[in-house]
Amino acid sequence: MNCSVAQCLEVVGEWWTMLIIRDAFLGIRRFDDLQQRLGISRNILQQRLTRLVDAGILRRVPYSEHPPRSEYRLTVKGKDLWAVLVAMRQWGDQHAPTAAPPVQMVPKDCGSISEAVMTCSVCGKPIGPSDVESVPRPGYQGSDLLLPGAHP
Repeated sequence: MNCSVAQCLEVVGEWWTMLIIRDAFLGIRRFDDLQQRLGISRNILQQRLTRLVDAGILRRVPYSEHPPRSEYRLTVKGKDLWAVLVAMRQWGDQHAPTAAPPVQMVPKDCGSISEAVMTCSVCGKPIGPSDVESVPRPGYQGSDLLLPGAHP
C-alpha cells in the first residue's frame, strides 16, 4: 500500500515489536534480558529481533565470543521511533483502564512532568487534525489517501 502509515506498521505494527523497541530505549539490549523482562517466547523474540535488524531499526553488537553473544542497539532509524512510542504511551495513559499512569516523562533540564505536544516545525503553534490538510507529494500515486474537505 502506498501509505506511510502502512509502511511504518509493516515494520513495527506487531504487539511485541514496539515493546522490544520500548525496552531498547530503556537500555535493555541483551536477548536473555529482553526475554525475561517481556515474558516472550525465545523463538518469537528471535524472529522480532531479526526483523528489526533487517529493517535497520536495531543493530547487532557482539559482546562475547565464547559463547558468541550479541546485544541489540537502536540505530538512528530506530531512535526516530521515539515520538511514536511517546505518543502511544500518552494515548495509553489517557485511554487505558488503569488507576494511574505507570510512568511520566520528566526532562532532565527542568525536572517538571512533561507531555509531548505536536507543534508546527515552522511557526511553533500546536497542531491537531483540524489544523492541517494533506497535500500530494512526489510519492503520491492517485490513491484515496487524500479526500477533499475530509476532517476527523
